[in-house]
Amino acid sequence: MPIQPFDTFFKAVRKGEIPPVVYLHGQESVLKEEIVAAIVDRLLDPSLRDFNLDQRSATTLDPEQAESICNTLPMMAERRVAIIRDVEAWNKRAKAKNVVVRYLAKPAAETVLILVQGDEDEIDPDLAAGAITVAAAPLSNDRAKKWLLLHAGRLGLEMEDTAAEHMVQATDGSLAAIRSELEKLAGLASDVPLTLERVSAFLGVRHGETQYDWRDAVLAGKTGAAAAMLPRILAQSGVSGVGLVSLLGTSVAGLGLARTLHDRGQRGTALAQAIKNALFKSRPARVNYEAAAAQWSRLAGSWPRPRVEAAFRALLAADERLKSTTVADEAAVMFDLIMELGIPWHTAAVA
Repeated sequence: MPIQPFDTFFKAVRKGEIPPVVYLHGQESVLKEEIVAAIVDRLLDPSLRDFNLDQRSATTLDPEQAESICNTLPMMAERRVAIIRDVEAWNKRAKAKNVVVRYLAKPAAETVLILVQGDEDEIDPDLAAGAITVAAAPLSNDRAKKWLLLHAGRLGLEMEDTAAEHMVQATDGSLAAIRSELEKLAGLASDVPLTLERVSAFLGVRHGETQYDWRDAVLAGKTGAAAAMLPRILAQSGVSGVGLVSLLGTSVAGLGLARTLHDRGQRGTALAQAIKNALFKSRPARVNYEAAAAQWSRLAGSWPRPRVEAAFRALLAADERLKSTTVADEAAVMFDLIMELGIPWHTAAVA
């Protein structure tokens, strides 16, 4: 079956439109948790939840248990919910998986079976064939900020917009990390709004020194600033050279798009809008669509095609070096990349 966008499926769940089998995959575990919770809350009466909710892990599920979890009837309710997590652990010959796959051919109307995959991106075709498949991909930075502010409100926290933006950037938009930091802040019990200064001090990441600020310095040709910032960026939790290369790669691809549109005569507001439209269609993670469209349209004139192509070659070479070197050499590889990307584009094109 085709993959359903997360937002579309979540709206359907809220309306009570829940299929008999749901297959959740993708890297954003928090979104998968929210889907599961929404289905359970919609279908099960809290007083009968213990009788009509069954949760197992595929790693320990045997064929008899798989048969039971799929075919047990609800108790004093119209439907029950069965959840099997860690389905990526199943291989083709797993006996419990074979039981579930046979069940998917004719699922019971009284049961909603939720198959939850871990961080594996690859979809299991056997499971997807008999289920509504939903992708829980990482959110763009602007959507992660909306999620942050909503979750902060639930915790009784009031946060300034700039503070929310900084937390998203400092956590790389990871909802699990954002949730953890917000819960810590909620424990501090303060009635005053959380300012940028307070959040920066709490996170230990100064404003203007996130990996996104580093990326912006590289793209703008501020080689010295980017090189000076690099040691502090790499020292931050969750930041790696490979991750920084990936972050740059997304922006270089965006600059390539911007330059193509620029060469076709698009300028100013029209160029920024065209880029934004493309972003909404492709929905890349770790990107603030509004800010990216403004930045890429502004820089398009200084990133002609030869410079974009040279940057991609440099990024690929750096990625290969990082994956075959020691952590101790990570900073050296990234420093070389900064220097290479800082070469004037006409020099890079000739080389």
